[in-house]
Amino acid sequence: MRPSRSILRPAYTYIFTFTFTTAHPHPHPAPTIRPTTRISNANGSSSSRRNLNTITSPPRAAIKTAPSLHHNQRIKFTTTTRKLQTAQSSNMSSATSFYDFKPLDKRGQPTPLSEYKGKVILIVNTASKCGFTPQYEGLEKIYKNLSAKYGSDFVILGFPCNQFGGQEPGSDEEVQSFCQLNYGVSFPIMGKTDVNGDAANPLFEWLKHEKPGLMGMKRVKWNFEKFLVGRDGKVKGRWASTTKPDALVAPITEELEKKAEL
Repeated sequence: MRPSRSILRPAYTYIFTFTFTTAHPHPHPAPTIRPTTRISNANGSSSSRRNLNTITSPPRAAIKTAPSLHHNQRIKFTTTTRKLQTAQSSNMSSATSFYDFKPLDKRGQPTPLSEYKGKVILIVNTASKCGFTPQYEGLEKIYKNLSAKYGSDFVILGFPCNQFGGQEPGSDEEVQSFCQLNYGVSFPIMGKTDVNGDAANPLFEWLKHEKPGLMGMKRVKWNFEKFLVGRDGKVKGRWASTTKPDALVAPITEELEKKAEL
């Protein structure tokens, strides 16, 4: 049987090409896709023709995107952040002692630490919902005992911080109430603050720089780390959260026995 002529016809290869067109300027409209078929026969010659319907993607307005800051807003935000970071860095770099700082108190007012010049200060970052929170009791105990002997020469300053496990979520007023009602705390509790990171309190940046932790680590690792500042405004010691307040009586007393150099 002889084959049909239609079987012997030259084969054709179909090659599809797509042309994308966009318009400017911003906002950009959706791209338009115009498929074109190119037909090549067995002799290598080719021809092209648009024989498919134009395909248009969905309008861009139908695609929801997250809102972004306006250009001017980004500049303002960046400038403000840089000014804050520069001010904090300048504050720390120019500081020579503990007394050069002015952290915020429970009412959000700057507290010049120069008021404590010539005194021995124990700095503690605190939290109300931590496993070490009962250390408030021990801190209050040594505060009362040493104050009975040395008067106002010894001060404890608590700095509530919510950076470790979110264990200090309350407001400044709630923190004050918690400390007084549960542990009878009578030493000053300052305003909530950060002790690590870009927004860290400059005082803590300085404390960490002056007295790094184990293996040179500067970061505060957890709630209730302790820094001891002597009468000369220099950092004399640093202890981890696991160190109980009673263990600090000896080094604190040693500093209290030193003559104040005013």
